[in-house]
Amino acid sequence: MNITGIIIAAAIVGGVGLFIGVFLGIAGKAFAVKVDEKEEAILSVLPGNNCGGCGYAGCSGLAAAIAKGEALVGACPVGGALVAAKIGQIMGQDAGEQIRMTALVKCTGTCDKANQDYKYYGIQDCNMMTFVQNGGPKSCNYGCLGYGTCVKACPFDAIHVVDGVAVVDKDACKACGKCVSACPKKLIELVPYDQKHMVRCSSRDKGKDVVSACKSGCIGCKMCQKVCPSGAITVENNLAHIDPALCTGCGLCVEKCPKKIIL
Repeated sequence: MNITGIIIAAAIVGGVGLFIGVFLGIAGKAFAVKVDEKEEAILSVLPGNNCGGCGYAGCSGLAAAIAKGEALVGACPVGGALVAAKIGQIMGQDAGEQIRMTALVKCTGTCDKANQDYKYYGIQDCNMMTFVQNGGPKSCNYGCLGYGTCVKACPFDAIHVVDGVAVVDKDACKACGKCVSACPKKLIELVPYDQKHMVRCSSRDKGKDVVSACKSGCIGCKMCQKVCPSGAITVENNLAHIDPALCTGCGLCVEKCPKKIIL
């Protein structure tokens, strides 16, 4: 090949490259997706755990929703009040009061308190109990199964099974709600972090049936309801419930509970 052919080939390659570069540059501008500056700013202050506790598909989904006004500035349960305040500044809104929440396992049926109908040696997963006789080996059909499905679901290592019952580390819990969704017995709920008095039972059986199944179950005696001076306790379906908005923390319910399941 002579020098002329080489020059022509190089010119053709260079021309094609130049054409492609110009085309891509124009196409990039024409089809560029406009980025919402507020959305980017919000995303930068979110914790980045992508836990889904806010109800959106990760932090980017929440950031987009907040920027569009479709979600509250305090919608991130992991970020709490600090992140809510920063997002409020970005959005030009008052974040308002943010109440820190934590998960509560409503069961105290530990190995020494909860009776068992039989020994189970199968797969260690609470969801498997749907296929097991009587819904699991424990005599109480409302109690914690203790096989750690909630533990596997928690992205913050804030819940562990201790002596047959799931226990939450309040300081590590971010109230993302993963454990709440994972528990097949629906024993876990989110409560205010500062709430002092809580009923740690979920059984709705009658008193005599509770006693035969567990030493620490609510028997629906209504003693706590009778002594509560603020009307914060109600007993429905044989189970006591404390309204944190009305509870003054006097402790009378703790003293009077015969089964000692108000903690």
